[in-house]
Amino acid sequence: MNTFDSVVLEVADVAAATRFYSALLGSDSPYVRLRASQDPTSGFRGFALSLVVSQPGNADALIGAALDAGGTVLKPASKSLWGYGGVVQAPDGTIVKVATSGKKDTMPVTRDVGELVLLLGAEDVKASKEFYAGRGLRVGKSYGSRYVEFAADPGHVKLALYKRRALAKDVGVSAEGTGSHRLVLSGAAGPCLDPDGFAWQASASAPLTDTA
Repeated sequence: MNTFDSVVLEVADVAAATRFYSALLGSDSPYVRLRASQDPTSGFRGFALSLVVSQPGNADALIGAALDAGGTVLKPASKSLWGYGGVVQAPDGTIVKVATSGKKDTMPVTRDVGELVLLLGAEDVKASKEFYAGRGLRVGKSYGSRYVEFAADPGHVKLALYKRRALAKDVGVSAEGTGSHRLVLSGAAGPCLDPDGFAWQASASAPLTDTA
């Protein structure tokens, strides 16, 4: 059982968030849902969305669309040993990483997203790994206490665990933060609360603009 259907983001301004995520994922995306919330939150909320694309041009196109839709740059797109990418912050505060392992463009540029990964910052990666394995998720990749990636069924969001401070450093922010995660995970593991306070609910597919 590796079903992770969607990410529910709790946002203060649903209209602004809808414009942003529609620009990145399309208005009919089944992977991100929005829900109005005024729960107090500040600083790093302990997670990031990672959009994996096939080539640098696609990463640039998505980052440009994100900025045009109200996003701000946290880390400018650049080359690295592992590939190419950058980090932006959505109007609702969610951090979005756009990355590719490709070194150069080999086909016409598009804004297609090959894979959507939810990176959760965990204080104790091993403990969180055991928690999720106990809920039926199968480990795909594991690098000890640093990083764990769970296998994903086709057409579903991929879940990964990262040391909280390491994740904050990777996306270019301080690890400090308080209040609500403003995030609910929808999938077969729910309903439950993980060791870092991330909430799961039972599977419920719905379009991006659904705010129920």
